[in-house]
Amino acid sequence: MKTILRRPKPEDLRDGKVVRAFDPWGSPLCTCPPKYSLQPYTGCSHFCLYCYATAYIGLKKSTPKKNYKQRLIADLPRLARSKYHVDLSTSSDPYPPEEEKYRLTRWTLEKLVAANIPVLIITKGAHVVRDVDILAKGRIAVTITITTLDHSLAAKIEPGAPPPKERIHALSLLSNNGIPVGLRLDPIIPFLNDDEQGINEVLEAAANVGVKFVVSSTYKARPDNFSRMAKAFPELAKRWTRLYRVEGKWMYGYWYLPSSLRKRLMERVAILARRHGLKFATCREGFPHLHTAPSCDGSHLIPRFKPNTTMNKR
Repeated sequence: MKTILRRPKPEDLRDGKVVRAFDPWGSPLCTCPPKYSLQPYTGCSHFCLYCYATAYIGLKKSTPKKNYKQRLIADLPRLARSKYHVDLSTSSDPYPPEEEKYRLTRWTLEKLVAANIPVLIITKGAHVVRDVDILAKGRIAVTITITTLDHSLAAKIEPGAPPPKERIHALSLLSNNGIPVGLRLDPIIPFLNDDEQGINEVLEAAANVGVKFVVSSTYKARPDNFSRMAKAFPELAKRWTRLYRVEGKWMYGYWYLPSSLRKRLMERVAILARRHGLKFATCREGFPHLHTAPSCDGSHLIPRFKPNTTMNKR
């Protein structure tokens, strides 16, 4: 059995009551900076077929975490003193349909902004724009995941998420309101969304609405998400099995595509990103030489100071 080489966590980066030190399964391929992860919800109603998080949070609708508000309030003093930013969220989307009812993410942002805590929002939820009034007051950047502009394909692989065009529109509205935005073109799935034309369409649409940064990665197979993918696309099941189980490699909890294929796909995105003036990075691929962005997760987009403060105007 292969030993996973865990990166040591900084001594001052510790789990709280509900906030967790970000740990990408101990993968040495992760180039993310030290940071915290915060999930207001457990489960995820977007039900993306390729989701890796279902292996540990389950395939279930988004529900508020138990005693979430009390636990976050207890964590706020230490977060306010920390030099690390908070990812919202890394496994359960902070803007599922249920957010319209519970408004838990909005409440979270109000607390984080009041404490001047830097935040990176990662979402497929187009109604992140509802909170533009709060986002504009804080040290916040937003990255939105868009895997394809093909409405029918997106509806099949991301059945509970908003249509891609709504997500592009959200990027536009956020950018127009001065919110730093980035794109997650993630994952790239062989035979589904890996063609040059489809990738270029997403990048072009994002660049046209103010996006300056994109992070991308290839689909990494786990038993549960692979089963869903194979059931949804039976005509591709044998080809995927060959690529992942025969020619690929099991690494750090996932079946990876062959290195040569992953590199070729990431180079394709990198070249197209450069044509559109986008800074580029990969996620857990092992190709840092392709990176042109200051960070792989988009955390470099987070404003250093609060908007409209004296310090920010200097």
